[in-house]
Amino acid sequence: MRVVETDAAARLGQFERSMLIRVKVARGELSHPAVMQAFPHVYHASASAHAAGPVMVASPHLPDIASAPPTEFGGPGGAWSPETLLCAALGDCFVLTFRGVSRAARFDWITLDCRVEGVLDRADRVAQFTRYTTFATLTVAAGADIAKAHDLLERAERGCLIANSLRGARGLEARVVFAESTKPEAA
Repeated sequence: MRVVETDAAARLGQFERSMLIRVKVARGELSHPAVMQAFPHVYHASASAHAAGPVMVASPHLPDIASAPPTEFGGPGGAWSPETLLCAALGDCFVLTFRGVSRAARFDWITLDCRVEGVLDRADRVAQFTRYTTFATLTVAAGADIAKAHDLLERAERGCLIANSLRGARGLEARVVFAESTKPEAA
C-alpha cells in the first residue's frame, strides 16, 4: 500500500507541476511549456562504419555526426571522436543544468561559456578518464550578486546528470565577470 501511495503522490506532483507550467505559459511568463517527462528516460543512439573511414553516429530525428579516432590514438584529426563527444556532452549538460537552476533561482545572466578538459590515463590497467575539469565564465549584468552566481555554478556542476554518471574526479574552475557597459559615453 505504501508503494501505491508514493506512486500516486508522485503522479499528483507531476500533475500539479504540469498545471503550474500551463498557467505560466498562459500568463506569458514562459515562452514554451518545459515539462519534464517522468523517469526513466530512454535515449537511443547508433554507430556504423565500413572497414576504413569515419564512424557515423546517429540518433532518431538528429543529424548524423562523423567520428574518427583522435590524433592521440593515431587518428586523422579534424573530426569528432568519442573522447571529444564525451567532453562536449559534459559541457552541454553543465550549461543546460545551469540554465535550469538559474531560472529556478530567478537569476538573470547574459552568457555562459565553458570548456571541459578530460584527462584520459591508465588506471587499474585500463585506459579511462580519470579527471574532468569544467572551466566556466559566466557574464552577468553590472550589480549582479556574484556570490549567488558562484553558488548556482557549483549547483549546476553537482547537478549535471552526465557528470554524475561518470567515474573520474571532477573539478570546476568558475569565473563571474560583469558585462561591459553598452551605454554610449558622454561627449
